[in-house]
Order: sequence, then C-alpha cells, then structure tokens
Amino acid sequence: MQYRELGKTGMKVSTIGFGASSLGGVFHDFDEKRGIDAVFTAINEGINIIDVSPYYGYYKAETVLGKALKDIPRDKFFLSTKVGRYGEDGHNTWDYSAKRAKESVYESMERLHLDYIDIINVHDIEFADLNQVANETIPALVELKEKGVVKHVGCTDLQLENLKWIIEHVPEGTIESVMNFCHFCLNDDKLLDFLDFFEEHHVGVLNASPFSMGLLTQRGTPDWHPAPQPLKDACKRAVEFCSESDYPIEKLAMQYSTSEPRIATTIFSTTRPENLKQNIDYANAPIDWEMVKKVKEIIGDQQRVSWSNT
Repeated sequence: MQYRELGKTGMKVSTIGFGASSLGGVFHDFDEKRGIDAVFTAINEGINIIDVSPYYGYYKAETVLGKALKDIPRDKFFLSTKVGRYGEDGHNTWDYSAKRAKESVYESMERLHLDYIDIINVHDIEFADLNQVANETIPALVELKEKGVVKHVGCTDLQLENLKWIIEHVPEGTIESVMNFCHFCLNDDKLLDFLDFFEEHHVGVLNASPFSMGLLTQRGTPDWHPAPQPLKDACKRAVEFCSESDYPIEKLAMQYSTSEPRIATTIFSTTRPENLKQNIDYANAPIDWEMVKKVKEIIGDQQRVSWSNT
C-alpha cells in the first residue's frame, strides 16, 4: 500500500480509502458479519482512512462500522465522518445549523465508539445555503476542533465550484480537506482543473467513487443513477470494450483514479472482503495507458458530462 500526505493535516493516508456507505445498505442488502470482516480486511491490508456519514443508511453505516472499530486499535486508522445530511423512515433530511452540527458529532462518536473524529466534513453542501455553511456550520466545527473533539475540518460535495467558494469565504486554513466524487474517474477528470487551487490553499484532496457510482462497472448503474442516458450508453460501450479486451473496466477505473499523486486517497465502498482485496490488487498493478486512451475515446463527447444531486 502506498501513502500520501493529506494537505497540511499531517495525516499520511493510504491511496485507497475504505468507504463505509455500503455498511448502511445504501446500494443493496448485505451480510453484516461480512461487512464487518471487510473493515478488518481493509486495516489488515494497510488501508488507514475510513469514510462514513450519519446519512448512509440513516445512521446504520456508522452503527455497523462502530461494531468493527471498537476492536481495532485507534492508531491504525483515521476516521472521516460528516454533518448536515441525515434521514429517517426513508426520507432525506438536512440541517446545517450550528446546534445540529455539534449534536451530530457527539452522536457519531457514540455510534462509532470513538472519543474524537479525525476529519469532520460538512456533507453535500450543494443542498445547503453556502453562506450558512461558511458563517455558521463551519465555525461550529472549528469550536469542536479547538476543544480537541475533532482534529480537522473539511467539506464534501459533487460540485467542485461549491468547494472552491467555501474555501474562499472562510478564514485561510479553516478548510483542511475536501472530498469530491465522480470527478476523477475514466469518464470525468474535472477535478484536475481544481488541484492547483486546492494546493495553493494547502487543502488535501480526497477522491471518491472511482467507478462513477456504477457507470464504470460490469454490473452497470442502479435504476436511481442520475447520469443522463447518453453518458450511460457511452460508459456501457466502454465496459464492453474492456471486457472484449480481457481488461475489466473496474481494474482500469481503480488504477486510473489512484494514479494522480496530488490526490491523497480514493475512497471506494464494499461489504465483501474479497472485493476489497481484488481492488487493492488492481491498484497495485501497472496501468495500461493505451487502454485509458481508448476508453476515453469511446466515451468521447460524454467526457466530463456530469449531473446535479439536487
């Protein structure tokens, strides 16, 4: 496993991070014991950054992850979780108030069996009033940082422009890391355009969803995937090309998403230990850049076509 510096946090994180969203049953049902085993496998394989949120499975992911973490030495991992986005009884809810943010951190710590959080993020800020995030949510998290409850403050969003805006509208150094998803993968490398900005502001970068939420998999996209149909069709052609070339698109996608040294880690989620090991093997194998070129040509004018969560 390789490790990279996460901005100026002092954290040296594995190039592959464990995403715990699957432990909330976000994508499909799973066997809880195997899911917990996947967490142990991640640690044993050298992964040291774990990302979760109270939103995933409406608190279930944190609860299941906590069952594993209580048996793992605290110095073996960094934990990233979030505030602002929640849900219950099948309904999404959002609350970016200072009061709820602080409450949420302590609730997460209880579910996770932790006495501090390494990175606390404001979750999916495109759903929020950005001025509230800058002037209320983030200052509340900074207060918790000053108390030692959290170590570092970050933001997550699909929209890179929102992450840039927040960094520009809070005191320099307040935002120490950002997490962005679906923008450094085979069909969309827009994150590259923002790396200089993040680097100038000493902000560490976490990349998520190397498979673009299923677009770059042989299984294909779930019914709820928000990508426009032409992009889905283009990615399906790329999947078929990789299969015919005996080079699984999942392998190429994982290799590509972990190839940029300025991106500290790439988060992906699974509840299956064998799938975790397979993807680590993929990332460790040398990438075929000619295959990358051909896949990008197949995706063609659908490159960098994105969507909105809202």
